[in-house]
Amino acid sequence: MSLEDEDILDSALPEHPQKRDAMGNAFFYHHFVMMLYIVGGWAIPFKPALWFYVFFIPSVVLQWRMNRNTCILNNIETMIRTGRWRSAAGANSEEGGWLWTLARKLTGWDIPHFAMDVFIYCLMGTFLLLGLSHLRGWLFWG
Repeated sequence: MSLEDEDILDSALPEHPQKRDAMGNAFFYHHFVMMLYIVGGWAIPFKPALWFYVFFIPSVVLQWRMNRNTCILNNIETMIRTGRWRSAAGANSEEGGWLWTLARKLTGWDIPHFAMDVFIYCLMGTFLLLGLSHLRGWLFWG
């Protein structure tokens, strides 16, 4: 295989990627669905769903802050696997940084955890404002 035949994405993939089991996949994709809802939920044209959305966003941020920057989904997975609320240090790289871990794996960049937190909280604030603006008709919605 020549260098021209190799896809650029092939160089980004690890030689031996870690495999998730069925439960790991279920929690990963549940996180992914929640992320899609957070990103796009503000555009839902149904008022009760928008009201839920504008309470959901601060609830997610609040549970992160009260749970030492860890998502309750990761804690539930750890509880099912180990019987403990938190995994042992280093046992679950996604606990306390699911999106950070995903971004690092997809980009290969060594993103500082603090920088990712600032980025995520700014995004959450933006999505909340978009949801409120849609709900109240403040911007370009009638």
